[in-house]
Amino acid sequence: MKITVVGTGYVGLVSGTCLAEVGNDVLCLDVNPEKIRILEDGGIPIYEPGLQEMVRRNVAAGRLHFTTDIERAVQHGTVQFIAVGTPPDEDGSADLQYVLGAARNIGRLMTDYKVVVDKSTVPVGTGAKVHAAIADELQKRGVNTPYSVVSNPEFLKEGAAVEDFMRPDRIVVGAEDEQAIHLMRALYAPFQRNHERLIVTDIKSAELTKYAANAMLATRISFMNELANLAEVLGADIEMVRQGIGSDPRIGYHFLYPGCGYGGSCFPKDVKALIKTAQDDADITLKVLTAVEEANDAQKHVLTGKLKNRFGDLKGKHFALWGLAFKPNTDDMREAPSRELIADLFAAGATVSAYDPVAMHETQRIFGDESRLKYADSPMGALEGADALVIVTEWKEFRSPDFDAIKATLKNPVIFDGRNLYDPKFVRNSGIEYFAIGR
Repeated sequence: MKITVVGTGYVGLVSGTCLAEVGNDVLCLDVNPEKIRILEDGGIPIYEPGLQEMVRRNVAAGRLHFTTDIERAVQHGTVQFIAVGTPPDEDGSADLQYVLGAARNIGRLMTDYKVVVDKSTVPVGTGAKVHAAIADELQKRGVNTPYSVVSNPEFLKEGAAVEDFMRPDRIVVGAEDEQAIHLMRALYAPFQRNHERLIVTDIKSAELTKYAANAMLATRISFMNELANLAEVLGADIEMVRQGIGSDPRIGYHFLYPGCGYGGSCFPKDVKALIKTAQDDADITLKVLTAVEEANDAQKHVLTGKLKNRFGDLKGKHFALWGLAFKPNTDDMREAPSRELIADLFAAGATVSAYDPVAMHETQRIFGDESRLKYADSPMGALEGADALVIVTEWKEFRSPDFDAIKATLKNPVIFDGRNLYDPKFVRNSGIEYFAIGR
């Protein structure tokens, strides 16, 4: 099948590459010439495990191509995936200018039947807006070329996006005509040979499903963070509580890990957008999600509070940070808890030495030539001259450190663990003060 993917961010590049992997002829469009240059040179503009090798393999096989030429992209694919960004506006609503711009380009240039697929995370009702934008452009041209609009939300985890696309839990297709459904079934057949994973809904239900899934996961995280804060005051251990409730099959263990807040490009943005959609389009206040967002905003400052409780005035103190990305296996710094912590430490007069396996380049781009923030070549290198170690991201390489070396290197043998990586008794028996979340 000939497929066009508009946008080469996380969703577009992963989707296009995985669709090429199973034999389709895929053309990826991006208006950013620098992104296309990187891709054509064999690189990728994002960090995602396994993706670069798959891109190179499919480019070499002649199944995956890249372009900045909009007309070529519209002519290429019978299926046109729109996978552009939907950044939050100042009021928290999703900005649809890039989605609707892509739709208008398709309407302006299409000459035969197209299935236009919303892959971007978009508010309920966007399918109708995309349909209207294409219809408007066709009307301006005085033509009546047939087309279908489909909602096909992505459920990709950063750091495991390739695996998630190739072996999906479910494939949600929101469509209202049989020809589009037939094409989408054919397109996704290679990804569900084991058993049927494709769920067909109406367009609005598909759009809401994506927001509902992310909002539910964010709710679990904020719920556990609030329980952890309570457990700490009551003298309970949230890890024991997690095991106790996670063993209930109605609850399960997923997304029950307390920490220093969620971040990334999805949960914060999607929770905000769903709250805003409910308020503006239905005059409904989503009280639970409003609390989820408030709890998360507060949780990003919990480590700062622990540092101040232990050290008092932080002016002149120097702290080592392990982890900058919002989660492991990505360089994504969007809404990362580390950014709030670093800002808090700067405001209190402290300095930071940080280490992250892949996100330091992105952090430098964000903070620029900030003299109060230094970058270390290794986890142990970050500890030199530091008053304490603060763990913000649960990278695997942080899980079994040399505690004797940590104790010998830090000015004060103190660890603040924002991800509950260690057994408190073991760390304390090593002669290190240990402050975790809810333990």
